[in-house]
Amino acid sequence: MTEETSATSQLSDVVTTTEDWTTTGVNTKTASSSSSLGTEFYFHVAVIVIGVFGTAANALILYALVASKQHKKHVLIFNQNALDLFSCIFLVITYSVKLCGIPLTGWLGYWYCMLILTDNIVWWGIIGSIINLAIITIHSDSVQL
Repeated sequence: MTEETSATSQLSDVVTTTEDWTTTGVNTKTASSSSSLGTEFYFHVAVIVIGVFGTAANALILYALVASKQHKKHVLIFNQNALDLFSCIFLVITYSVKLCGIPLTGWLGYWYCMLILTDNIVWWGIIGSIINLAIITIHSDSVQL
């Protein structure tokens, strides 16, 4: 009987500690200075602007490759631009959604956190781009030999 009481009191201590920590974390975040919030806002806006320019540039290059019918001749370059376009589009989407401050509730909040807040979709494109660059390098080395 004392073991159950001991386990219950330890569990309530853990829950209380967790709630206190969460409350403290929330208070710390809301009490942060306005200059750090402004800096974060301007950083997000700068990333969005870079993403828009990257999207436009990669889309223009893809269009030029398709219009000149060179996309079949330079498949790896075409794939590289497609992966970079993917990354830039999702960079703009991700940082635009981060500015909205959507609450993390329910299953939609879970997926929002997993894909958007952690930048996973953007990183999929970046990792694919890195792998494609490695393939281009290996391919160009084997052609020159």
